[in-house]
Amino acid sequence: QVQLVESGGGLVQAGGSLRLSCRKSGGTFSNYAMGWFRQAPGKERELVSGISASGSMIKYADGVKGRFTISRENAKSTMYLQMNSLKPGDTGVYYCAAAPFYSVLVEGRGVELWGQGTLVTVSS
Repeated sequence: QVQLVESGGGLVQAGGSLRLSCRKSGGTFSNYAMGWFRQAPGKERELVSGISASGSMIKYADGVKGRFTISRENAKSTMYLQMNSLKPGDTGVYYCAAAPFYSVLVEGRGVELWGQGTLVTVSS
């Protein structure tokens, strides 16, 4: 069964750090653009960051630039999101996503596979 499995969420104080991981089981990982989306309470799901299949193209939401770093290890079928200097506004459920095309993924469209989500809570 092809699926995405996230890990690494939790409760952290403002200013702290967390590292999220997303592993794709089944199928090919290296052909897919990957991304992290989050959904805050009462808000729509939004793109946090996206990375192309090769890793050569990366996009960040304005609010996380300079604080978050996305990366991937194709040999391990795994994507990461290093989150530093966390703020209460970063609180939400973080979902990883796989899509065949990077340009569409970063517009929030064309996602073929979603993870189950991992909760990140940043306390003030």
